Amino acid sequence: MQPGKLHLPDSVQLVPFTAPDPLVRSISVRLERPQPGALRLAYRLEGELALLVIPPPAQLPGRRDELWRHTCFEAFAGPAEAASYHEYNLAPSGEWAAYGFEDYRRGMHPLPVPPPAIEVHGGSGSELLLTACLAVPAGPLRLALAAVLERRDGTLGYWALRHGRERPDFHHADGFALAL
Repeated sequence: MQPGKLHLPDSVQLVPFTAPDPLVRSISVRLERPQPGALRLAYRLEGELALLVIPPPAQLPGRRDELWRHTCFEAFAGPAEAASYHEYNLAPSGEWAAYGFEDYRRGMHPLPVPPPAIEVHGGSGSELLLTACLAVPAGPLRLALAAVLERRDGTLGYWALRHGRERPDFHHADGFALAL
C-alpha cells in the first residue's frame, strides 16, 4: 500500500431486497479513492441482460432527475460523523444526477458537482460494467451503494450493500454499510 493511500476492499457485493432474482447472477462494486474528495466506482452487473431494461447511450448525456425509476446505479456518501449526505444516480445511458441532503430525506437540493465521467462497457450479453468517478466530501466517509434494475415487464428490483427496512430505502442509515 502506498503512503497516504486508503486501503479499500477489492469489491463488495450488492444483495437483492427480496428473494434472489433469477435474472441477476451478481452485482459487485469495486471502489477506489484516488485522492481526497474523489471516489471511483465500478459496478459490474452479471445476468440475463436481455430481460432487463438497459437504457441505451443518450445522445447528449447530462444531468437528469428521476433516474431511479429505471435501471441505474446509486451511491450515497456522507461525512463519517454528520447526518448530511450526497446521493449520486448513474445510468447506463450516461445520464446522471447528484443531490445533497441535510439529514434523512430532508433538505434535498441539486448538488453543484462536476459531471462524473461515466463509462459503460457491455450490456448486450450477460455483463455490463459501469464506471464513474464522483466528487465526494473529503475526509472519512460513510457509504451506501445500490442499484435499481428494471425488468422488461416494468417491475423494479432493488439491490444494496445492506437492507434494513420493510421496504427498499437506500437513504436510511442502515444502508450506509461502508466506512472509508
